[in-house]
Amino acid sequence: MAKRKLRIRALAFCVVGALLGSGIALADEVKVMISGGFASAYRELGPQFEEDSGRKLITVWGPAVGTAANAIPVRLTRGEWADVLIVVGYVLDEQINAGKVLPDSKVDFARSAIGMVVREGTPKPDISSADALRRALLAAKSIVYPDSPSGVYVGGELFRRLGIAGPMESKSRMLPVAQVADAVANGEAEIGIQEVVELLSVKRVTVVGSLPVEVQRYTVFSGGIATNAKNPVGAEALIHYLSSPDAASAISRSGLEALSATPAK
Repeated sequence: MAKRKLRIRALAFCVVGALLGSGIALADEVKVMISGGFASAYRELGPQFEEDSGRKLITVWGPAVGTAANAIPVRLTRGEWADVLIVVGYVLDEQINAGKVLPDSKVDFARSAIGMVVREGTPKPDISSADALRRALLAAKSIVYPDSPSGVYVGGELFRRLGIAGPMESKSRMLPVAQVADAVANGEAEIGIQEVVELLSVKRVTVVGSLPVEVQRYTVFSGGIATNAKNPVGAEALIHYLSSPDAASAISRSGLEALSATPAK
């Protein structure tokens, strides 16, 4: 009898080992591929989801776009699997069109507004309307914005919409995302324009506020279930949790605006 129990136990260990070695997820694991924009909210909400659901999150971080080896589209193209993707909405749409994400699974979690930052201790300009924003930008000696979709909007459309594209050419410049607020903090630029979620954690700067509604451009962060998901039930549970009212407070604290829990159209 004892030998039989040992054989059964050894067989069980072999089965588990084979599953792990083959890349098959255990039933209580949910593998998530996620880019940076939703990171702060996810880091707070993930452990709570694990505690409430009894599931374990396996998280893979990578850029939402680009050709780097760890970029999420590159990972998917070379055959890596995931249960859930959490990325910018338009990137998720691209993966749906590429057949990598189930179309009906897409849910918008939050949106990020573009805002303005100035050096700590300096006066906050009035940006309460498009006209006030125009005056603030014309009065500034130097302006920086990021090399991201929001920065492309600022340099390529916002200045033009405000009618100040000409004057901005000589005193505004694009910087890597991580350097915008630091350039303002160090006095290298008077004003920084970037997504608010990326500004809140930077020291020695003050967030003036979000751009006026009439010239605002939001970035939406969405989640969806991968077509090669190994735990679609767990994936659906995570997406439901991240889009529920229970997640709204953590999302707001991260600098994002929580959206409704209805599937994206």
